[in-house]
Amino acid sequence: MAINYVQLKDLIFRCLSRHGLYSQAASQLLLGTAAVESQFGTYIRQLGGGPALGIFQMEPKTYDWLCEKFKNHYPERCWYRAEVLEHDLWQAILFARLRYKVTPEPLPDAGNLNALAHFYKKHYNTSMGKATPAMFIDAFQRYVHDET
Repeated sequence: MAINYVQLKDLIFRCLSRHGLYSQAASQLLLGTAAVESQFGTYIRQLGGGPALGIFQMEPKTYDWLCEKFKNHYPERCWYRAEVLEHDLWQAILFARLRYKVTPEPLPDAGNLNALAHFYKKHYNTSMGKATPAMFIDAFQRYVHDET
């Protein structure tokens, strides 16, 4: 059962705005990431016994790396263990956004689904991951209702 789209979009807006990280492109990127990684929250643990957790399927090593990198900016958020990603949507949203923030490239333009999909693949799923830009686009079109 997927998370309600309107409520997740609103929570992404509130979380990212509070931390000064909101843009329409960032919102679309996170909505698409949740769509392809967990089928919009249907899965909170990686299928097949993998380590990834939460609606964005972040691996604990990535979470720990981001905590180390951003511990001075978000000290109140960096004392949690990665397991928090399974049940704390605010934390999952913030850290998924931080994962994109560390990339050297600017976010693609909002509404450019092809560019968002390739950005996701390059910087989030990476060449080691199984997802493809086409899978991102398909999942985005299935779960995200009014973004492009």
